[in-house]
Amino acid sequence: MAFTPLNSLNAFIAVARRLSYAAAARDLGVSTSALSQSVRQLEERLEVTLLTRTSRNVALTEAGHRLLENAGPAVDQALESLKTVKARRGEVTGRVRLTVPSVSVALVLTELLPRFFAKYPKVQVEAHVDDRLVNTVAGGFDAGIRLIESIDRDMVHVQLTKPTRLVVTGAPSYLEKKGVPQKPQDLLHHDCICVRRDPTGEPWAWELERGKKTYRVPVRGPITTNDAGLMHGLAIAGVGLLYSLEDRVKNDLASGHLHVVLERYAPEVPGLYLYYPSRSQVSPALKAFVEVARVPTKKK
Repeated sequence: MAFTPLNSLNAFIAVARRLSYAAAARDLGVSTSALSQSVRQLEERLEVTLLTRTSRNVALTEAGHRLLENAGPAVDQALESLKTVKARRGEVTGRVRLTVPSVSVALVLTELLPRFFAKYPKVQVEAHVDDRLVNTVAGGFDAGIRLIESIDRDMVHVQLTKPTRLVVTGAPSYLEKKGVPQKPQDLLHHDCICVRRDPTGEPWAWELERGKKTYRVPVRGPITTNDAGLMHGLAIAGVGLLYSLEDRVKNDLASGHLHVVLERYAPEVPGLYLYYPSRSQVSPALKAFVEVARVPTKKK
């Protein structure tokens, strides 16, 4: 039997506490002969006798007493630590850093994260909300969430939401005051809630479609922001027209707080995707997040 210090110490401590090779062997689930050999190997390594054994009794020598007193608690703690590590062998820990657009907070994260934490409570998630296109690698992020057309082809991507449409909507109060646009060019004469993804760039032009024709309208309005929550609130308040994912405003459409205009021109989009660099070494925490993100939700 090969000599291993921890196992041999554990064997000695078991015999020393029980003062019986047979009882200690039963406690450890090994044979008496294997236990005896392990103790003997320890004595040979230390070049000292730890136990004396007669046909009836087992007794500790002075050296055995000292070793039991000094090493016993430490060995107990070490073995308990090993048990803890083994028990947690399948437990996922770590951190996942995400870069996400503001629209994904309501559409994805508020539903996805509770499910994830319920399954992986030891994983921490950092969600940095930014509507700009962020380089995940340069920014130190593990993954991101964006519309599929914004994701580089060399990224691995996982679908989070079903395909939807980009719709132009307005509050009844706004439409009553300003009228209902009938064609994309009419948006040039309306107050629109504008989006600027990059602080130094131009506001985002609204893209509409009908058949194979695309209309790119450089809208303007009283407010430019990159916060989806603010845009949504201002649209309901009648400040201007809103251009957003239909899923983002479906409850407002159902309640009548917003109405779709230019519906025939609403382009379809594949939806939101989780993406991360294509590499072989993906952290267990990110693997776990991807696993949960793949699961369809009732809201989709």
